[in-house]
Amino acid sequence: MRREILDAVNTARAALRPAVLATDLASGEQGLLEDRRLTAGTLPVDDLVFDAAEEALRLDTGRTIETRGRRLFLQTFNPPLRLIIIGAVHIAQPLATMARLAGYGVTVVDPRGAFATEERFPGVALSHDWPDEALEALAPDARTAVVALTHDPKLDDPGLTVALGRPCFYIAALGSRKTHASRLIRLADAGVSKQELVRIHGPAGLAIAAKSPAEIAVSVMAQMTMALRSPETAPREKRQMPGKAA
Repeated sequence: MRREILDAVNTARAALRPAVLATDLASGEQGLLEDRRLTAGTLPVDDLVFDAAEEALRLDTGRTIETRGRRLFLQTFNPPLRLIIIGAVHIAQPLATMARLAGYGVTVVDPRGAFATEERFPGVALSHDWPDEALEALAPDARTAVVALTHDPKLDDPGLTVALGRPCFYIAALGSRKTHASRLIRLADAGVSKQELVRIHGPAGLAIAAKSPAEIAVSVMAQMTMALRSPETAPREKRQMPGKAA
């Protein structure tokens, strides 16, 4: 690998930017692809290569493609997956455990020190800042999921507002349809646009008739995985938009 390419890869990884290294298997010529752009190298690329690179990033796996008589190997460099949980409630415990098993770095945010403790969340990063301050500091990116679990507007709403201003791949909030409809109205009144509001999965999780905290965590984890791997098919509940009767 040429020094120019290596430096570009290291720069992208340090900045938590997803990148794909494309290598011509015949000539060894390489190019680094970021956001449908060639940012390093001289490898000829086209829309087919960019499309394949996006697919490889989404699936977190390398792949070999053929285009214009050339065979290219695509090596992915994805930022780490992160899950930010707002609210150190009962559901947060199994959800944090499941997410860590799935390879996520987990942070639980709750200013209530009696809830967010190492005893309840062993090995999990804890923040006792208010959710909006915590999320500003954590700077969620396109590999970050944010799930609000408290049912308390004073905690959930500020955190969701910050998350909606970021490219998070999954944003969800626990609660009934009625609760979520009220949430949407509050956020709209606070200045959040309709285009941003429809990004919220609410109620959080797939509809699998979950009852216990662990079952609800399974439903959230499943929906989050679908949003990560198949964003175009991730289901969204029919929700009451601001301005309509709840």
